[in-house]
Amino acid sequence: MPGNHTPQLLKVQNFTVSRDGFGAGEGQSLERPFGHADPRTMIAWAGATASWPNRTDAGGSRGLDDYFTRDFHHNIGAEIMGRNKFGPQRGPWRDEEWRGWWGDEPPFHTPVFVMTHHERPSFTLSDTTFHFVNADPATVLDRAREAARGKDVRLGGGATVIREFLEADLVDTLHVAVCDVELGSGVRLWESPKELLDRFHLEVVPSPSGVTHHLFWRK
Repeated sequence: MPGNHTPQLLKVQNFTVSRDGFGAGEGQSLERPFGHADPRTMIAWAGATASWPNRTDAGGSRGLDDYFTRDFHHNIGAEIMGRNKFGPQRGPWRDEEWRGWWGDEPPFHTPVFVMTHHERPSFTLSDTTFHFVNADPATVLDRAREAARGKDVRLGGGATVIREFLEADLVDTLHVAVCDVELGSGVRLWESPKELLDRFHLEVVPSPSGVTHHLFWRK
């Protein structure tokens, strides 16, 4: 019915940064996807929850962290990510055999749009198809929304891509988890979350795990 259309949101979910605002460290490589940052420390808050998808035992925490972990896939129809989230190569593709960090069953379960200046053919692993697009944020978002078939689109990162979409004023909601480590250098999302307060409401919720959840939504 006219008037009942629900807009497709562009959402940043469960994106973790250090206390000084870095989403990843320096020196990304095949062995170190997060550079000098320790991924176990950065995402320990999610990995400790009962809903963590890679959990092999029946334990895990409940509560706020578990809610965010469980909500990660809710109503998501497509994902947008930067090339550095997809893999460590820079420049023209030297190795098109590289198909991401995630093995034969990526965790996305949706179409994924990888932003890169160097396109390559799309491919499918399990229920995830990766598309490589050389376009501006608005154009990439249009393609992702079409592929999402009415569901929301997740902006997966890294920090550089999130900043690009923020600068283009395309982001509707952000959930950023700030963990209690200092990186000192790397790829920075912000110097302070206050930078976003001209356009977003902010609710800050500390968790018993030691992370502080920052929830932003458009004014």
